Amino acid sequence: MHKITLALLAAFLLISNTTEAKASDGTKRSPVNTPHNSAYATVNGLKMYYEVYGAGEPLILIHGGGSTIQTSFEKIIPRLARHHEVIAMELQAHGRTADRKADLSFKQDAEDVVALMKILNIKKADILGFSNGGQTAIEIAINYPQVVNKLVLASTFYERSAASDQFWKGFDNAKFSDMPQSLKDGFLAVNNSPAALTNMFNKDVKRMKNFIGWTDEQMKSIKAPTLVINSTMDVGTPESALKMYRTIPDCQLVILPGGHGEYLGEKAATQKDGWHQAYITDILENFLITQ
Repeated sequence: MHKITLALLAAFLLISNTTEAKASDGTKRSPVNTPHNSAYATVNGLKMYYEVYGAGEPLILIHGGGSTIQTSFEKIIPRLARHHEVIAMELQAHGRTADRKADLSFKQDAEDVVALMKILNIKKADILGFSNGGQTAIEIAINYPQVVNKLVLASTFYERSAASDQFWKGFDNAKFSDMPQSLKDGFLAVNNSPAALTNMFNKDVKRMKNFIGWTDEQMKSIKAPTLVINSTMDVGTPESALKMYRTIPDCQLVILPGGHGEYLGEKAATQKDGWHQAYITDILENFLITQ
């Protein structure tokens, strides 16, 4: 059954003010803004970096294009880790993760995330994907439904018509200077290699220039309960988010004021206050805990 929430200017109480997470046996873990595990795993021949925070049911976070764990999720990880075991990774050619001699693809990213879940002995998890990470999450939900408990698609889209012609034309003559400085700084803060940064940029541009997306029938095949989140001034239009909500069988929709990633506190977003993160975390918690 579909449900819809149109969220404009509103406020929710925080679920918790706790700053430490506890494991199921009651023992304290590291503060929720510090990973209790950060390591590399070899997935499909790729050396992939990942971090684990908090305790509870597993929640996978998949970052956006041109991003790292921190540039996409630094503001919300401490809030989410109060009640979840948060697992965040950096995808091929992004941040601390290595590259392979192949173009980027959402199909390969999905295979890599699922392989990491297997290595970490996570049979099923809630999955939140932001922007390009949402497109990876779509690929997982369609092709690996058995590993998805609930699905959150944040500021993403599944067809080219969701974004403006100007957006797509921008990839025809994309320049490295067009990349937001905050994302460049975020990459170099964890991987001080200008060559790797340029490589990531070029591969991200090529993937989006050749973006195909998914059909309505493929989206209708998604079995997981899904929450679609979009902003009023996002890359994908509110109308495209509404269509996605109407296409996925078991779906809810939230539309928030602002631009791409503002509600997450994403590094390249112009809005820097914290109320968006408090608000969206409560919405996420309500969706994830509801049976």
